[in-house]
Amino acid sequence: MTRDLAQTIATFYKFAEFPDYREWKNKLEKWGGELNILGTLILATEGINATISGPRNGIEKFLEHIREDNRFADLSPRTAESTRSTFYRLRIITRPEIVTLGDPSINPNKTVGKYVNPEEWNALIRDPDVRVIDTRNEYEVKIGTFKGAENPHFDNFRQWPAFVEKELSSDKKQTIAMFCTGGIRCEKASSHLLENGFEEVYHLKGGILNYLDTVPPDESQWNGECFIFDNRISVTHGLKDGKTQLCYGCRWPLSDEDLQSEKYEDGISCPRCFDYLNEAKKKSLKERHKQLQLAKERNVPHIGLKMPGKSSLAD
Repeated sequence: MTRDLAQTIATFYKFAEFPDYREWKNKLEKWGGELNILGTLILATEGINATISGPRNGIEKFLEHIREDNRFADLSPRTAESTRSTFYRLRIITRPEIVTLGDPSINPNKTVGKYVNPEEWNALIRDPDVRVIDTRNEYEVKIGTFKGAENPHFDNFRQWPAFVEKELSSDKKQTIAMFCTGGIRCEKASSHLLENGFEEVYHLKGGILNYLDTVPPDESQWNGECFIFDNRISVTHGLKDGKTQLCYGCRWPLSDEDLQSEKYEDGISCPRCFDYLNEAKKKSLKERHKQLQLAKERNVPHIGLKMPGKSSLAD
């Protein structure tokens, strides 16, 4: 897929009883190959979680295939358009959970918090009696979040239960409003809270992406950009491509201050990782950056670029 060809990006998830998830891997790969679909799909007994890209008609047909199964008939993706390269391959991953909390007893199909539409979100988070929590990881919060939101400083979602026990459990009657990128993490987080005796639990329907796609910039309570799990790195209001860059050395988003630092070298390092990269690693990164630049000049994809962490989707 060339760099100047418009493509559709679709983000979706669905919690469902999915014991046959492993059997879907081959047919998803087959459909994806036939329809020029790239991206990442995670399959587990609890459902499906995905971000994919491709030609619009290919995306539509791919989703039609999935919706033929009654469990996914109401699949409703969030879509955006971009001319930037988003993925370099199609990956179908099978694992125990589609978003990793580490507690298989938590089931959003059984119990889940109250959904809040984007149009109603501003009023809720402005309420001084509401505790607003950003459930995403530290590197995501770094580039943007809602005004007044609490950052738990997560490295991964498995830290959620410990955070709840330490920071929230003393008052299970408090009103809690949560948000995440597309809504999937909050489904589990809200279910976990309700299962542990909390009473007033809300979460942003469709996540930050739905909010940015719905709420006009002049009415927005959002500051910064929203980190996403493809090669665009971030989006802004209207789901337009953002400007955030990543450090290839440590995969963290770069601030303006980072870019001005003497420890920043394009494609190699930033202040966060400069002192920890050995010479062999720096040499490898320099060669990789060289090959990436050559690929750009030739207008062909460079295989191997990864997002922060171990997965292409939020953990």
